[in-house]
Amino acid sequence: MSRHVAETAHRLIPSPGGRIHLVEQGTGPLVLLVHGFPESWYSWRHQLPVLAAAGYRAVAIDVRGYGRSSKPTATDAYRMLDLVEDNVAVVHALGEESAVVIGHDWGATIAANSALLRPEVFRAVGLLSVPYTPRGGPRPSELFARMGGDEEFYVSYFQEPGRAEAEMEPDVRGWLAGFYAALSADTMPAPGAPDPHFVGRKGGTLRDRFPVGRQPAWLSDEELDVYAGEFERTGMTGALARYRNMDRDWEDLADFDGAPITQPSLFIGGGLDASTTWLADAIKAYPVTLPGLVDSHLLDDCGHWIQQERAAEVNRLLTDWLAALPV
Repeated sequence: MSRHVAETAHRLIPSPGGRIHLVEQGTGPLVLLVHGFPESWYSWRHQLPVLAAAGYRAVAIDVRGYGRSSKPTATDAYRMLDLVEDNVAVVHALGEESAVVIGHDWGATIAANSALLRPEVFRAVGLLSVPYTPRGGPRPSELFARMGGDEEFYVSYFQEPGRAEAEMEPDVRGWLAGFYAALSADTMPAPGAPDPHFVGRKGGTLRDRFPVGRQPAWLSDEELDVYAGEFERTGMTGALARYRNMDRDWEDLADFDGAPITQPSLFIGGGLDASTTWLADAIKAYPVTLPGLVDSHLLDDCGHWIQQERAAEVNRLLTDWLAALPV
């Protein structure tokens, strides 16, 4: 049953890496929302009031390195183990013992590892856009280096400190607009066009392949201004540090090689999102890797920014799943 809910409230709470900025709305069981790259708590603006109205305490964080959260200078301060402990710190600082955790993009991977490593804190997990893929296989840097042939995969491109920043930071707003457009259903490049996830090995940039002058329907100028303002203030290094810890994560999580997540789970992906096509085998493996899976949905004609592109549909799927969880 919906109810009147208070406006959103901003808070800064202590965490192992300094402080985490969060935005909360509503009262009830805690639902922690974790964004991806390159976003902020603001990517959950359509979910906060709906979850609050449905009877939940909805809390969206700025992940370490983003927005108003702390930005440690050391690259290895952004390893997955530390981000999981940030999530645990948020739950406990809010006076709670447990929470449902829901993530999008990198936030989905952070949410999955939070549930895997701290099951006593995270009683259920929702994954948007990026499927759960257990730790395993070759070292990530080796895997991504093999992709693309004569071109370089974006994850490899992001590895070298300063390199991607040099592309992004001179025009943060323009770069973000192009990146969002490249991965949105209504503005992404046509089939057969050069893939915006790759760059030429001889000095190319991601932006070379972004759509020009096309803004997705889900993103207004005012909303783009919010995103741009955050990164113009903070720079991009904290956000990119997540990519620069993938080999460390592979080493840190060796004891969890192939481990399933057993709590109740949900997956929602976009039918046009490269994340769901590249990782189609991970979705097929869910009976083994997510034995607690309650529902899995691929939304037709939807790109990567799923909770913004298809807010009403995602909200319905989230609230239906949450309502069915054991208390």
